[in-house]
Amino acid sequence: MIRLFSPRARRVIALLAIAFALSPAPPVGAAPGDASAVGDASPTADAVAWAWPGGLRVVVRAYEPPAHAYGPGHRGVDLGAGGVIVAPADGVVAFSGSVAGRPLVTIDHGGGLVSTLEPVAGAPPAGTAVARGQEIGELAEGGHARAGTVHLGARLDGAYINPLALLGAAERPVLLPCC
Repeated sequence: MIRLFSPRARRVIALLAIAFALSPAPPVGAAPGDASAVGDASPTADAVAWAWPGGLRVVVRAYEPPAHAYGPGHRGVDLGAGGVIVAPADGVVAFSGSVAGRPLVTIDHGGGLVSTLEPVAGAPPAGTAVARGQEIGELAEGGHARAGTVHLGARLDGAYINPLALLGAAERPVLLPCC
């Protein structure tokens, strides 16, 4: 039997298909990378989708995948944030501390899925179980994200993926007329 996709690729495809099926359509006229509000998710989508860690459904900077593993890009999204940061989904804190002078927290959600948020001060120590929507710290200063924003990165089996798919807000593909 010929396999077109690796097991990891099949898991990514299944995860994205679920997120797209349950997510609301993006706002009309919203361009990738624009600072724009994303429409409210339906109750069904909220049951599956990640919680918005900063409490605001505003994308300030979009995911920009690199052309290759070491290429330039933006391996996450910068989201508008209030003062409190919450866990996007159930998991266990894998790391809480400072990296290159930036306070961050990494949460292992199981199944190879990991999220990282920065800048977040006062996060619980590694090994702490957290629930979706539970407060995990406060928005801090520093990092590469604009002031008033939290950077959310997501990895599946070590490879970066677009966190907007997990938030239920990734852009849906649009079929264009052929003629």
